[in-house]
Amino acid sequence: MFEGHDQALAVLLREAGLLSPAALARLGDECRATNESLADAAVERGLVGRVELLRTVAAQLGLRWVEELPPAIPETIAASLPGNLAQRYGVVPWRADHRSVILLAADPFAGGLAGDLSFALGREVELAVADPARIAKLLSDHYGADATGASGAGTGGRRALSADENGAEFTAADLERQAAETPVVRFVNRILRQAVRDHASDVHFEPFEGDFKVRCRVDGTLRDESPPPSRYALPVISRLKVLAGLNIAERRVPQDGRIRFPVDGRCVDLRMSTLPTQAGESVVLRVLDQTSAPLMLSELGLSGLVEAGVREIVHRPNGILLVTGPTGSGKTTTLYGCLRIINTSELKILTAEDPVEYEIEGILQLPVNPAIGLTFASALRAFLRQDPDVLMVGEIRDLETGRIAIQAALTGHLVLSTLHTNDAVGAVTRLIDMGVEPFLLSATLEGVLAQRLVRRICPDCREPVEPAAAALPAGSGFEPAQIEGHRFFRGRGCTACRETGYKGRIGLFEWLRMDEAIRELVLQRAPAPAIQRLAVASGMETLRAAGLRVVFDGLTTLEEVRRYV
Repeated sequence: MFEGHDQALAVLLREAGLLSPAALARLGDECRATNESLADAAVERGLVGRVELLRTVAAQLGLRWVEELPPAIPETIAASLPGNLAQRYGVVPWRADHRSVILLAADPFAGGLAGDLSFALGREVELAVADPARIAKLLSDHYGADATGASGAGTGGRRALSADENGAEFTAADLERQAAETPVVRFVNRILRQAVRDHASDVHFEPFEGDFKVRCRVDGTLRDESPPPSRYALPVISRLKVLAGLNIAERRVPQDGRIRFPVDGRCVDLRMSTLPTQAGESVVLRVLDQTSAPLMLSELGLSGLVEAGVREIVHRPNGILLVTGPTGSGKTTTLYGCLRIINTSELKILTAEDPVEYEIEGILQLPVNPAIGLTFASALRAFLRQDPDVLMVGEIRDLETGRIAIQAALTGHLVLSTLHTNDAVGAVTRLIDMGVEPFLLSATLEGVLAQRLVRRICPDCREPVEPAAAALPAGSGFEPAQIEGHRFFRGRGCTACRETGYKGRIGLFEWLRMDEAIRELVLQRAPAPAIQRLAVASGMETLRAAGLRVVFDGLTTLEEVRRYV
């Protein structure tokens, strides 16, 4: 019966009860014969009043209705909307401040109008419905175009930044030109600045079929940010590649780069990685902000006994200290905290990292580069010829690196490194599984610190809550008897924590100190459970026990501990 916007209007009029299906059917026939719009036909035939029609459209679309319009728009408000955007989209500003603008739309049914204009203007946009004839007059008076012409221009303008599925029609020059468009530059700058100010660890730009997502990882959890329209995916990613100095025309293979981005008077280091996907290139930026550099060891939240044990080892002249946990659990932060304890002019400290996340004065830091043969193993070999006292290697990934680390410890060096294991005992069995001889491991390994990071309850909306036994499903590792008699808290959600109930993170630690009894079990190739039982009997607090302790202290929730432990 109807097509396009007339079809949407017909549904709206029927649902509002203004026109019956029979009346709409008759109007459809007449509109096809006269080439009239449904709105004009309904008003001219007296089936519905113009004001009633417009007010109903506004109500059904959830938009503001403006009945009385001024004869002219003040110049200060008119200046809030560039003329090319006013003409392209058929809109006129009605109210405006530095954060938001209310726009009168000649065609409120235009899909994505608010999102497109919000992206282009870099501020919140609210659409309002008014008499299209009055909007056209204001548009003509202030911007030299009528609403009809604006609508047509809008279609062409929206295609200007579009691309086909592969983006093949764009040359490198096209991409550079689009990447330099003011709305694209403004959007990228806004997202990156907000990510740094929110202390995000990573920023994800993810293209999908018909969608473009932007997400930031804050406190270990991804959260959605307001994205631009999907057709801006290619220009936005091109802009990031320009900033990182990458090949803007190469979209078939992964690329890595680095961006030095100014925020609040300082430069923040962003490590960029691209990944070709079916829908386009996915980009992840790792945020390395020197002003939020790793904390001192005393500020990491270790218990007194754990911190004392770690400090005792890092002051030893030789041996190996390992920190274990999954990606994002704060292992590098802990190692930096250890290095800061012993970073004096009396010691030569060398690190091999992938990449160097934070620069520490007085320490020689080497970024590994496997593409040219500079691996952790080759870096360690070179370090041993540099007369070092302390070595830090980002990760022991293979037998070769493990053997060189043990050789360094045996020849009088302190070695700090990480492993990806679930708990402290797992580091011992992982190295043996790699091929490290138990007698060498027993002779050099001094301690293993396993850790996790859980979100901290927001202090601004923290409130007590009674946990139900049903909140402990089978297999959770916790028993109802463990929580009886304890107070629990949660974050209700507020503006300070963006309604999440959490703000910041706190560490959970499991400290395995290698004593004579445990070394003997390692020599015997004892299974992990046997080593675990002996360590717990000797006073080791497991990750689960540490999690319950911080829950009972009201610092986090049982759900968070269950999620990570």
